[in-house]
Amino acid sequence: MSALFRFTQFFQKTFALWVIVFAVLAIASPATFVWLKAYIPWMLGIIMFGMGMTMTLADFKSVLQSPKAVLIGVFAQFVVMPGLAFLLCHLFQLPAEIAIGVILVGCCPGGTASNVITYMAKGNTALSVACTSVSTLLAPILTPAIFYLLASQWLEINALSMLVSILQIVLFPILLGLIVRAIFKAKVNASIQVMPLISVVAIVTIVAAIIAGSKAQILESGLMILGIVALHNGMGYLLGYWASRIFKLQEIDCRAVSIEVGMQNSGLGVALAAAHFTASPITAVPSAIFSLWHNISGPALATYWAAKQPPETDQANKSQQP
Repeated sequence: MSALFRFTQFFQKTFALWVIVFAVLAIASPATFVWLKAYIPWMLGIIMFGMGMTMTLADFKSVLQSPKAVLIGVFAQFVVMPGLAFLLCHLFQLPAEIAIGVILVGCCPGGTASNVITYMAKGNTALSVACTSVSTLLAPILTPAIFYLLASQWLEINALSMLVSILQIVLFPILLGLIVRAIFKAKVNASIQVMPLISVVAIVTIVAAIIAGSKAQILESGLMILGIVALHNGMGYLLGYWASRIFKLQEIDCRAVSIEVGMQNSGLGVALAAAHFTASPITAVPSAIFSLWHNISGPALATYWAAKQPPETDQANKSQQP
């Protein structure tokens, strides 16, 4: 299994590269990937099932141990990113179809990749996992509710139908993963290291399928959408970090919250757009490009922070010296 673990780590570390490679391939040969759009909900369900299998009671104990930090992280997730999306749509006067897509990805919970990026950034990984878990479990209620509140001015939104979709492709697979882990604990622990690889393959496939199905719209509006997505993502990192500083969280917690807020579950955005806005394929493009971009910006931010030792760590090291 050690060889498989190294192989999985390699694909995790080069995640952004594979997203870029397959995005280019999808533009060059759309027919090769477009048929995969029908399987996006299933692929996202597999990712969420894997997330459920990796959850433990320790993840939820972190919520009790750091309730203030988790509350700030989750609150910022569902206020900062939807609010930023709404403001950017009005500021840049985005077309309705693109605006809906930008707001949709802004209303999604934190992405599982944020946990890996937080670890790389020497942030509080336990806090990141707790925030991801709580925001994902709240998503069936908060995502459609906030999306309806912000996006209904552009298009009629069926929030109840979206809630059902999120239950089907997020909450039920996570609960199933938790049950499988509880029943087959030894076998699950032995194979759990494969799940990140499966998630990487699934997300890369989802991005390629959406880009292949929206080639014409991307060639027409792709640069504009990329600019909006990059601004959305970057401001999410910034506001997530400073919201944490204002509430006097430690540096490692600020890094975790910043990354948690800035990195979205863009795969969920893609799946919801594909399921509910089939008449407007470009609605899924902001989520697909977000998936591409935050897997470039996240590692870049982690590299910067990894080179800067958190002050708390410095103090801890000094206190341990004779």
